[in-house]
Amino acid sequence: MSLIKKIILLFVCIWSNWAFGHEVSLREKIGQMLIFGFQGKNVTEDSDITRSIFMYNLGGVILFDYDYQSKLYDRNIESPEQVQLLNTSLQTFTKKANKKYKRPNLPLFISVDYEGGLVTRLSEQYGFPATFSAKQLGQMSISDAKLQAESMADTLKTAGFNLDFAPDADLDVNPETSFISKKERSFSADPDMVSQYGKTFSQAFQEKKIECAYKHFPGHGSAAGDTHLGFVDVTDTWSKEELIPFVQQINEPNHCHFLMTAHVVNRQIEPSGVPATLSYKILTSLVREQYNFDGIIISDDMQMKAIAANYGLEEALTMAINAGVDMLIFGNQVAEVPQNPKEIIDIIEKQVKKGKIKKERIESAYNQIIKVKTRLL
Repeated sequence: MSLIKKIILLFVCIWSNWAFGHEVSLREKIGQMLIFGFQGKNVTEDSDITRSIFMYNLGGVILFDYDYQSKLYDRNIESPEQVQLLNTSLQTFTKKANKKYKRPNLPLFISVDYEGGLVTRLSEQYGFPATFSAKQLGQMSISDAKLQAESMADTLKTAGFNLDFAPDADLDVNPETSFISKKERSFSADPDMVSQYGKTFSQAFQEKKIECAYKHFPGHGSAAGDTHLGFVDVTDTWSKEELIPFVQQINEPNHCHFLMTAHVVNRQIEPSGVPATLSYKILTSLVREQYNFDGIIISDDMQMKAIAANYGLEEALTMAINAGVDMLIFGNQVAEVPQNPKEIIDIIEKQVKKGKIKKERIESAYNQIIKVKTRLL
């Protein structure tokens, strides 16, 4: 990290403590690093997710329509009015928690996967406007795609979301992959086109003060498998061209301030064979130091089997944070037993106290989060 960036982060830390009159504890900083999924279409003061916001200072939540455990479309989303009320309630409880515990008065990240087409939790069946897939948008003119991006940004803003895990920056280079190509999640096989169309989305989102995320770094488009189900190795299929859309977009003036990791193995970049989410070489040496990304590096869901079935929870958390991950997603979807935020915070706090995770790494992640949240005000 450059000296200038270190000075800026130090200023953010000092300013936040001065402005809000409260020195944030280690556990509260760790809490800000977590985004959790939950069940329920409404929340009260007694809801588990509300209690977690109060007790653990959660950084964000993620909403889904489909529930993997019940196998029903009954998780968080029912109608535009219901979602708006849910999100308003979540922010209201966050404000109350911030006031009660004298925390920085910053919003909760309320996130969703809203790419358009087949990957959209805010679909027509719930009363939201119809959307096009990334592949369909990539076949439109830029001006028409821009109109669609603006419409999606309006939908997100009205519903109360401030973080969308889109646009997808993967290349459509393997027509057999169920994860990207068959779901039409990529704009194109041409990296310059992916960048061009992605920029229209990031600009539309930023104009509405909605954060967005380029995904899935360093590229998932060539993969034959699905990291929801287990290890996926792209070593023999991946090309350096897959980096181009990420590098081009993160250097744009109106770029998204999130970069989502892929759980793929890529020995071309990380010879050890650890997934990108757990790789210091990929996330810090490449993303931070070589590409100078100045935003939040966020993991894909840590409960996906590519991680959860191959690494213990303590090991995965330690490796991810040391690699450079600033925020961790626990969607509480694919795991049979919902993950408790307290356990995650306990583990990370213990690893910091044991010296397995440097306290400076938590400080750096927290300051990145505060900086991006401040942009939403």
